Order: sequence, then C-alpha cells, then structure tokens
Amino acid sequence: MAASSGAANSSRCLSHLLSNVFPSSAANLLPSNRSPGPGTHQSEEPAYNTANPNAQPTRRFVYNEQLALEPVESNLLRVSPLDGRYARNNKQVSEYFSEMAFIKYRVRVEVEYFLGLAKILPQLKNTVSETKLKECRRIYEDFTVQDAAKVKKTEQVTNHDVKAIEYFVKEKLEEIGLAKQVEFVHFGLTSEDVNCTANPLALKEFLQEIYVTKLRDDVVAPLRQLAEATAEVPMLARTHGQPATPTKLGKEIMVFVERLERQMKQLETIPFTGKFGGATGGLNAHAVAYRDIDWVSYMNDWYYKAFDLRRQQFTTQIEHYDDTAACFDCCRRINTILLDCCKDIWQYIAYEYFKQKVMKNEIGSSAMPHKVNPIDFENAEGNFGIANALFEHMADKLPISRLQRDLTDSTVRRNYGVPFGHTLVAFASLKRGLGKLKLNESKINDDLDANWAVVAEAVQTILRREGFEKPYEALKQFTRGKEINRDLMRGFINSLQIRPEVKAEMLAITPQEFARLGQLPRTL
Repeated sequence: MAASSGAANSSRCLSHLLSNVFPSSAANLLPSNRSPGPGTHQSEEPAYNTANPNAQPTRRFVYNEQLALEPVESNLLRVSPLDGRYARNNKQVSEYFSEMAFIKYRVRVEVEYFLGLAKILPQLKNTVSETKLKECRRIYEDFTVQDAAKVKKTEQVTNHDVKAIEYFVKEKLEEIGLAKQVEFVHFGLTSEDVNCTANPLALKEFLQEIYVTKLRDDVVAPLRQLAEATAEVPMLARTHGQPATPTKLGKEIMVFVERLERQMKQLETIPFTGKFGGATGGLNAHAVAYRDIDWVSYMNDWYYKAFDLRRQQFTTQIEHYDDTAACFDCCRRINTILLDCCKDIWQYIAYEYFKQKVMKNEIGSSAMPHKVNPIDFENAEGNFGIANALFEHMADKLPISRLQRDLTDSTVRRNYGVPFGHTLVAFASLKRGLGKLKLNESKINDDLDANWAVVAEAVQTILRREGFEKPYEALKQFTRGKEINRDLMRGFINSLQIRPEVKAEMLAITPQEFARLGQLPRTL
C-alpha cells in the first residue's frame, strides 16, 4: 500500500514538474491506466502477440496529437538525437538527406530525363513547349510533403520505391496535358540509374551549399581569429606530455587552420559522378529501341548539363562509389583534425591557459556548484567520433558489391545524412566553445617561469656554434630530471668558460624570449 502511494506521489510530482515546462501535454508523457480522453487517439507501433504470430496487433500506448504539432515535444519521441535533441542543428541536413528529400531528388531525375528525351526522340519532339517544360520542372521545384506522402502511399502497394516515383511523375504529366507521352518516363532505365544519380546530386549540393560554408565560417574562421589574437603569446610546449621548447599559442592554433584548409582544397578536387546506363550499365534497352542514336555521347553530354555530374562510363547495375568514398574519407580526415583540435583546447583549459565565460543560468554539475566544464568541446568530440565511424564504414563498404550488384549499398546510402548531421552538431558545439574562451596569460607565463629547463636547447645550440666541447652532454647532465629555475640556469651559464659577449647573449634568453624568437610564415 505504501509503495503504491509512493509511486502515485512520484507520478504527481513528475506531472507537476512537466506541467511547468509543457503545460499542454505533461500528463500524456506519463504512464496512465486511464482511457484516452478528448483530443487523443490510440495509434502507433502495434505490439504483436509472440505466442500467436497471426494474431491482430494490439495498441501499445496513448499518443497525443499535440505531440505531433509542437516541435519541442514531438522531438521527445525521436529515436535518433539528430531528430530529437539536436534537431535545431539538422534542419538543413534534412533538406538534402531526409526521406522526402530522397524522393524529391529522384522525381527531379525522372523529370529531367524525360525532358532530355524530348530533345532527341521523334515521338517526343515538338510535344514539350517552353511552357510545358516549365510546368514539368515545377513537379519537383514545387514538391511538397503531401506529394511525398502520396508517393509513400503508392509504395505501400507496389513495394517498390522507384516505381512509386515513376507513377507519381506520370500522373503529374497527365495533369499538364502530356498523357500520350507518359510511357517515356523511366524509359530504358533501371531503378539504380535514378538512385545513383539522386544520391551524388544530393551529396554534391549539400557539400557546396551547406557543408563547406559551415566549415569555413563556423569553424575555420573562428580558429583563425583565435590564432591571430594569440599570435604573439608565448607558451610552454609539451611533447610526450613533458615541457618542451616554448612556442606561440597562436601558432599552435594555426596548425589546425592549415590542416583544415588543405583538406578543404582536396575536397574541392574530388569529382562528383553518377551512374546512368541501364540495367547492367550497357544502355542495352536504349540501343535496342533506337539503334541509330549514339546513346553514350548523348547521355554523357545531357547528364553533365542536367546535373553537373560526370557519367561513369563502365559500370555494373550501380555506380562504383569510389568518388563518394573519397569524399567521405576527406570529410573523416577533416573531422579527425577537429577531434585533435578539441582535445588540445580541452587540455589548454585543463592547464588554465583558457578560462571559459560563465553563462549565468548554466549548471556545470548537479553536485559541484563551482564547475564550469568544457562541455562544448566534449560534445563536439563525441559527435565527430560518431560521424567518423559512419564515414569509415560507408567508404569501406560502398565500393564493394557482388558481381553486377547486390542490395547492401541501398540501406547504407540512406544514411548519408547521419554522419553529416553529427558533423554539423559538432561544428555548432565547437563554434560555441570557441566563443566562450578567455585567454589567461598570467597562467601561461607562470608555467614558462616554472620551466627554465626548456632554455637548455637554446644554450647548447649557441655553444655548438661557438665550438664548445660536448655542449649537449653538458646541458643534459645539468638539467635532466631536475627542477631548473632562473637562478640555476644563470648560474650554469656564468660558470662556462666562454667569451663575455656570448655569455651575455645566453643570459638574455628567457623561456618567453625563446618562444618569441621562433620564425613563422607571415601568412598561411
């Protein structure tokens, strides 16, 4: 009885808490034995009777219609955090890689192919006027969610996604007065001509319109600004985690800028290609129907003009994905560089070289009120890791297909948007983290002052120049495994039997000065 009462109180407390956040539907987020009230309907995934596979499915839970209408609350039902917690970072990704986007891109391919045939086939010549051409293109330009839902409904009958798209395009052509020409939709094609054009087209346009801009403006530009702002800040370097020759903080940040810009240039050189050659890549159906047409030349020219894609010349039923794999490998390298960057900045924060701006209402720890954690860099690191795991799998898997084709590529390419979604989440987190950094120059100087042993390289190098006998060995014996401060280093230098002006030169060297003497390019 007490347990039951406690559970009820807990449920009421949670309901009260949720009502402050989501007053319209808090009660519907809690388990309930009540029948659905007004404004609700029972739906969703059925629960099947495992004892009787032929039994009708039963309803599993109550679903409030408001959850489908209110974005914040509907996100609570998503399986993937990309469509739930991180949905605000992924609206642009869905425009290129969602199910609706995939349908829209394939409708576009079918329409453009039909318009291409209208220029070469006798049965279609003079049937598509300039007005009709614009009406045809509006089929995909004005494509709506309702259109996508209609295609999906047809697919439930055909159990074939591309055939459902073909029927949709035919119906639209009939509506604009091209009923007699509809059998030239999907003429001579296999589904993979459509898919293997839509996928690289979506990838190309996403990279050009979203990815490169986000990378350049949200990541590379802030890193470059940070590098320029700290260009003359001397800092203790660490190799193998141990103090090493002093460097400049800005230079260390610039390392990542250079690496990223090199990869961005490499990404620009990767060609975008697709497959469009019939059932097994030989344009057999086209050739048997119209033997006097040079289909190879025509397809190559039309394909590039229609989609800005290069048509692969020798293929099986599907594209070979080598260029797609190269693209994913390059994106993975970019993420790897940024992973490295996140880890380094995290470490600089741990060393207190950077402090983080305190956001008034944020909480760092549920137990430790003082905490200001580097959560943005940690979030970015996690999302880059997930993205890279998927990029690596796709790049490894897609170029491999049994004989002339197996279906394993299909489910993989439906996930193109997932690694890019995690990548954009990481970009946003990294940008946010960089914006919170505050330089703590006093701590950086304290570490330099505490590590005078790093001046040993400067001293032994000058001694080499002067012909001093075994200078490296002398400095090794003096410094290795010992705590060296300013006075000890000056005492060692003063004990050397060398010319006074050389001694003065070495006495003037501090850890900070040693860092400033480093020579770097003026610009990248």
